[in-house]
Amino acid sequence: MRIALLGTGAMGTLFGVRLARVAEVWMLGTWAEALEAARTRGLRLSTPPGDETAVLPAVGDPAAAPPCDLALILVKAYQTARAARWARQVLRPGGVALTLQNGLGPLEILQQALGPERVRQGVTTAGATVLGPGHARLGGEGPIWLEAPRGDDGATREIAGLLRAAGFEVVFHPDLRSIVWGKLVANTAINPLTALLDIPNGALLERPAVWRVAEGVACETAAVARAQGISLPFADPVAFVAEVCRQTAANSSSMRQDLQRGRPTEIDALNGAVVRVGRRLNVPTPLNEGLWRQVKAAEQRRLRAASPPTLHPIP
Repeated sequence: MRIALLGTGAMGTLFGVRLARVAEVWMLGTWAEALEAARTRGLRLSTPPGDETAVLPAVGDPAAAPPCDLALILVKAYQTARAARWARQVLRPGGVALTLQNGLGPLEILQQALGPERVRQGVTTAGATVLGPGHARLGGEGPIWLEAPRGDDGATREIAGLLRAAGFEVVFHPDLRSIVWGKLVANTAINPLTALLDIPNGALLERPAVWRVAEGVACETAAVARAQGISLPFADPVAFVAEVCRQTAANSSSMRQDLQRGRPTEIDALNGAVVRVGRRLNVPTPLNEGLWRQVKAAEQRRLRAASPPTLHPIP
């Protein structure tokens, strides 16, 4: 199988290294230094047992890649429209796209661009942190959930087999919305607070006032899920978020990393999306909305700080 890997960040590095063992992988993206690293010295994934590496063909233009059987979408949520255009260009007739992105919205963007029959959605709790171009540190292993294949859906079965061959645990689920919203409960409670306070995940449990906010956000997000008739994969959202914090105590959330680097975050697809769905269903989400607005404001401050000053001519 030939794979177009759309994404040059931490998750792109993780999946690029692992999938290169079992398939022909082409990395596509806009981070020139990471593409150069993949082509020359190879992607590097640092894990507790040692570094894993893989040299991949990597291009910044989908026209330079050969037709691919699978487009694996690992870009940030706000980059999905471009990734959808690239996937449409690089996929062979009958090829499919798999998104493992965070939040709400990317699936619908991909379906609109490629057609619902050519898009698969997955959820993973595996994590990684960028250490440099083409270099990431594994933050933790975790399963990949896929919607259980129905009828003659050979594509999903083939994707699952490929991921398992690459060393990932794959779990089929009859209703992936449960897993999507379950992860959203954790992401909305953990990511914005760790980003705004610049702390690792586990530190939320050590600050009682901050933890009370995280508890409230988790309950709001869970209430929006239940208002849609979605059965979450846990009974207690607060206990679930606490366990995620314990298991990933030393991890730096992706939103924290983005804010540190002066990049846009996925806040619109996380807390912002919960607020939008909550408004439609008349479910109040004031804590989600407050964090959404605070992260947007912090984004703008960091983006301005990262931009070079504008020089005006002296009259």
